[in-house]
Amino acid sequence: MRSLLVLLALVFTLCPALPFSALAQDAAPAAQAAAEDPPAPSYPDGLDSPGIPVDELRLRLLPLTVDQLGALADAWLSIVQRRTQAVIDLQVTLLTKDTAAAEETRRRLPGQIDLRGEAFTRYSLVVDNFERKGADPAAVATLRAYRNSILIEEKQNADWRTLMDQALAWTTQPDGGIQLAIRIATIIGALIGLFIVAKTIRAFSRRAFSRVPNLSRLLQSFLAMVVYWLVLAFGLMVVLSMLGIDTTPAFALVGGLSFIAAFAFQDTLGNLAAGLMIMFNRPFDEGDYVTVAGTGGTVQSVSVVSTKVTTPDNQVIVIPNSKVWGDVITNVTASSTRRVDLVFGIGYGDSIADAQSILEQVVAAHPMVLSEPEPVIRVNALGASSVDFVCRPWVQSADYWTVLWDLTRQVKEAFDAAGISIPYHQTDMHVYVEKEGKHPTLGAPTGPALAEDGMGRPEGAQTFATGDDTTGPASGGNRD
Repeated sequence: MRSLLVLLALVFTLCPALPFSALAQDAAPAAQAAAEDPPAPSYPDGLDSPGIPVDELRLRLLPLTVDQLGALADAWLSIVQRRTQAVIDLQVTLLTKDTAAAEETRRRLPGQIDLRGEAFTRYSLVVDNFERKGADPAAVATLRAYRNSILIEEKQNADWRTLMDQALAWTTQPDGGIQLAIRIATIIGALIGLFIVAKTIRAFSRRAFSRVPNLSRLLQSFLAMVVYWLVLAFGLMVVLSMLGIDTTPAFALVGGLSFIAAFAFQDTLGNLAAGLMIMFNRPFDEGDYVTVAGTGGTVQSVSVVSTKVTTPDNQVIVIPNSKVWGDVITNVTASSTRRVDLVFGIGYGDSIADAQSILEQVVAAHPMVLSEPEPVIRVNALGASSVDFVCRPWVQSADYWTVLWDLTRQVKEAFDAAGISIPYHQTDMHVYVEKEGKHPTLGAPTGPALAEDGMGRPEGAQTFATGDDTTGPASGGNRD
C-alpha cells in the first residue's frame, strides 16, 4: 500500500511538468527565429498623420533610410486608398440618388477630393524620397502607377459638372491654382530680373575688357556675350531650385542633346571653331576694311558662326567663319599709313623733265600727303603710246581715296596747263599700194590699173563703206 501511494505521488508530480517542458521546447526555436530575423523597419511617429504640414514632412523625410521610407510609403498608400474609397462612394451615390439628394452629394464631393488630393501630395513626396534613396525601380513604378491610374480613370468616368466643380475648386486652393499662379509670376519676374541683371553685368564686363591691353573689340564682344549667357544660365538654375524643381534631369537632357548636336551640326561647329580662331588671333577688328572670301568691305561684327561685312555700296554680306579663316585675309586698314599708287602717261614728244617737275609740285602741294616716307616719282615704263610715270605718295589710311582722287584730277589739270599731253591708246596703220603688174604690199587687190600716182582705190574694188560689190558710177565706184 505504501508503495502504491509513492507511485501515485510520483505520477502527480511528473504530469504538470510535461506540458511546461513541451512548451519550453517549442518556445526555444521561436525565440531563436525571432532573434535571427531583423526587426521590422519603423519610422518616427507622426509621419503618417494626414494633417502633417507638407514642409514639415519634407524636412523629416531627409534622415530616413530606404527601408523606413518603404514602410512609410505603404502607410500613405493605405491612407490614399481610404480617401479614394470615400470619393468613389460619393460618385456612386450620384448615380443612384434623385436630383435633390444628388445636389447635396455633389456639394460634399469637392471636399473629399481636396482631402484625397492633400493625401496624394504627401504620398508623392514620400515616394519621391523613396526613389532618391535608391529604392527598387519596380517598387517605385508600382507606387506611382497606383496614383496615376486613379486620377486618370476618375477623370474619364466623371461627368462634366463634376469636372467643372473640381476645376473651380482647384483654382482657389492654396496648393493648386494659387500656387501655380504664384510660381508663374515668380518665374516671369525672375526672368525679367535676370535679363536686367545680365545686361548690366555685360555692360560692366565690356568696360572691364576694354581696359585690357591688346584685346580686340571682337574678343571683347565675344567675352561679354559669354558672361551674359552664363549669368542667365546660372540665374535660371537658381530660380528653378528655389521653386523646388529638380534640375538634374535637365543636365542629363542637355548632355544627350549636345552629343547629338555634335554630329548634326558639324559645319556649324567648324564655323564656331573658326570664329574663336579669328577672335583670338585677331587678323582684323570691327571697323577694318578687309578682303575675305573674295569680298571686300568693312567689318561690322563677328559672331561665333559668321562675319558680317558692309561693302562700299552698302550691301551687307554675311560670310561663314570657316570660309573667312580658310581663305586669304587682306586687311587694308590694319596699318595707320598707306601708299597711293598712281600711273601717269605723257606723249613721246613731251618733256620728261617738265612732267617730272609738275608731278613733284602737285604732290608736294597736297596737304594730306606725308613727307615721310618721301613720295616716289619716277619714269617707270616706255609704253606703246606713252612714257609712263609712277607716282607713289604716302598718306594716312583714312585719307587714301581722297588723295587718290585729288591727285588724279590735279595732275590732269596741271598737264593741260603746261601743254603736256596724256595720249590714249591708238594704232597708226600705213598702207602701201604698188602700180599695176606688181603685187601690192598690203591690202590692195590685183587687177585693173590703179590711179596714175599709184594711190587710191582701184576701179571695181569693193566698197566697204556700203558693202556693195558692183562697179560703175551707180555703185559709187572710184570713191577715194
